[in-house]
Amino acid sequence: MQSAMQARSKLPDVGTTIFTVIGQLAAQHDALNLSQGAPNFAPDAKLIDGVAQAMRAGHNQYAPMAGIAALREALADKVETLYGVRYDPSSEVTVIASASEGLYSTISALVHPGDEVIYFEPSFDSYGPIVRLQGATPIPIKLSLADFRVDWDEVAAAITPKTRMIIINTPHNPTATVFSEADIERLKAVTRNTDIVILADEVYEHVVFDGAKHQSMACDAELAERSVIVSSFGKSYHVTGWRIGYCLAPAALMDEIRKVHQFMVFSADTPMQYAFVDALANRESYLGLSAFYQKKRNLLAHALRESRFELLPSEGSFFMLARFRGFSEESDSDFVLRLIRDARVATIPLSAFYTDGTDSGLIRLSFSKDDATLIEGARRLCEI
Repeated sequence: MQSAMQARSKLPDVGTTIFTVIGQLAAQHDALNLSQGAPNFAPDAKLIDGVAQAMRAGHNQYAPMAGIAALREALADKVETLYGVRYDPSSEVTVIASASEGLYSTISALVHPGDEVIYFEPSFDSYGPIVRLQGATPIPIKLSLADFRVDWDEVAAAITPKTRMIIINTPHNPTATVFSEADIERLKAVTRNTDIVILADEVYEHVVFDGAKHQSMACDAELAERSVIVSSFGKSYHVTGWRIGYCLAPAALMDEIRKVHQFMVFSADTPMQYAFVDALANRESYLGLSAFYQKKRNLLAHALRESRFELLPSEGSFFMLARFRGFSEESDSDFVLRLIRDARVATIPLSAFYTDGTDSGLIRLSFSKDDATLIEGARRLCEI
């Protein structure tokens, strides 16, 4: 349909996300998908049965805006057991319609026009656009290219009276690094005696490798009182298409977040909430994820040992970075396109995670795939 109407864009420089573009190209070339952090294997059959049972039991209408009470209670119990802090299920725990919705609701609720929001690049691609949609200014700080760590001196220098929020993501997508205790101490130092809110994207909280500890903002009382934590059932239970997660925050912050949440979606899907109550009762359903994905990380790394790629350490999440500069001077975007066409393997160029398109000769691989896909994908990459 043609129209004389002209839309005045709020995001004139934003197009289709790289994930959609790569997904379309992968389908076109029948490429194996090592690009997206979405498992290609089935979730636990008991979880699916739980959703079906909830539907048959009549739980098919709107849930309470904040989520069903039983699930909020189960989440409060889980967080208290893991991190030693008790969130009030009635006022400090909200079930959200995906971690993405939680990020948007939090930023929309707490960031105002003229504010500044610090975050770290390479980064999940929604942070900057969400901030801009509030009339605020995103302040990206680049992680060190040597080891993708935060330069806290640079963070301290970037803080101004306009700084309203710092967004952190640990375990980190796309670099697969995790915060250390030293990072926690520096974060506390730079935010102490300020009104800065920490938005903690912790969707990979249960995917930390080699015995490391997940440094949740909930673990430290000083940080917890100024933090909003967003996490994901989809990532933890291999059901990213269900679009359901949860948000934790002190009551004063959560009250504002719920004001936005209720007008965005009102409530998350009802039958899934009932199923997750039962799933959380089995602690191994999430505590076993680190070992599960560490085996997949190791499998992919071992299968790529004869390739020409230099693999960077993967400390957590579903991802690892691979450097190709040792054998190609192509841009990372061109290299990814060649991999799709010639090797029929889809990956993501790291430049897609920078607002300025920084190209350091790295691609992101996802190992949230079945073993056969990882082995075949590695075999094809070894031929490059």
